[in-house]
Amino acid sequence: MTLTKIQIVESIQNQTGFPKNRSSEIVETLLEIIKRTLTSGEDVLVSGFGKFCVNEKKERKGRNPATGEDMMLEPRKVVTFKCSGKLRDKING
Repeated sequence: MTLTKIQIVESIQNQTGFPKNRSSEIVETLLEIIKRTLTSGEDVLVSGFGKFCVNEKKERKGRNPATGEDMMLEPRKVVTFKCSGKLRDKING
């Protein structure tokens, strides 16, 4: 099952006792800070959790899967996530 934003808000509300609107505001603010930082091209490091990195992909050859036609894919930026060693160890038990 996927953890949704609503479930994160409810978890914050239950663990802190904050009202739902305050918990929602906290989640939205955190996500907005992360988005703004990534948009500016900077990485986001959350100690003990992991690092969101902005990587540049160069122009490359591709293929249209519907027609099989060769094409050039435009250069673009992608966001990747590298989990911390602590998180990796926790996931693997």
